[in-house]
Amino acid sequence: MKNSKIGYVYILVVAFLFSTMEIVLKTMSGSFNPVQLTFSRFFIGGLVLLPFALRKIRRGGLRFARKDWAIFAFLGFLGMTVSMTLYQIGVAHIKASTAAILFSSNPVFVALLALLILREPIGKPQLLALAFDVIGVLIIVNPFGEPMGFYGVGMVLAGTAIFALYSVLGKRSCGRYGGLVVTCMGFLFGSLEMIAFSALTHIPAVAQAFSAAGMETFARIPFFQGHTLALLPGFLYVCIGVTGLGFFCYFKAMEETSAVTASLVFFLKPVLSPILALLLIGEKISLQTVIGVALIFIGSMASMIPGLLAGRKKAA
Repeated sequence: MKNSKIGYVYILVVAFLFSTMEIVLKTMSGSFNPVQLTFSRFFIGGLVLLPFALRKIRRGGLRFARKDWAIFAFLGFLGMTVSMTLYQIGVAHIKASTAAILFSSNPVFVALLALLILREPIGKPQLLALAFDVIGVLIIVNPFGEPMGFYGVGMVLAGTAIFALYSVLGKRSCGRYGGLVVTCMGFLFGSLEMIAFSALTHIPAVAQAFSAAGMETFARIPFFQGHTLALLPGFLYVCIGVTGLGFFCYFKAMEETSAVTASLVFFLKPVLSPILALLLIGEKISLQTVIGVALIFIGSMASMIPGLLAGRKKAA
């Protein structure tokens, strides 16, 4: 039986954890290679989720064919290897709060890609959300004002769009195996793929090719560089807290409420992130950020409210 009160507690926990992610990543961005930090947090996060995923597999009597393993590997490559690497690179070049706000536009990308790939209809609330979201992002980025790190913004938006693609393509597998299992497998496969890629970058010819192309980030990617006792708490917080516990609580929120209600997380994130960034690392909140956040929040709520109302009618 669903318990909405517990569900909302999970939502608040996830909103806090997800809203602090970019802040903590920002404090470590100069100490770790972006790829190294990405595969580390998803590998450890996947291990945290693994016992719960295995329990679900046993209880559901699930069996995986070769095709399923291939799908997990592809989803891991798309959602973790490509998306999160681009995102982590972007976080290193712009404000933590800006990266968090831009990533919160993920539901709109999902709606568009679901229309194109899954032929899921997009209604007026989603179109309204898209309009508000685009305007909000443009105000935050301010393309006609002073430069604010367009490279970083581009990397974050590219990572967000590809993560949305990962979500849409993974929908069928989630329906068959459950989101927890698919996410855990994606984390583990994606991190192992990044580790394999990192090993290849230590081959002299490969490292030289990346360096010659001006892509030093991908040349000789380290495995253990940057780990110090001072950074250990933040590192464990991102790996175990945000990635492991955060996603576990997100799935629990969906179980106790609904997928639509659990998506409140993405709408609370752009509101909480600038406030937490101000309190924790002293990032100032500009007027354009406040206006942009307000528009993104309004658009997001416009896309969510019809689903919430429909859910209440069914419950009644």
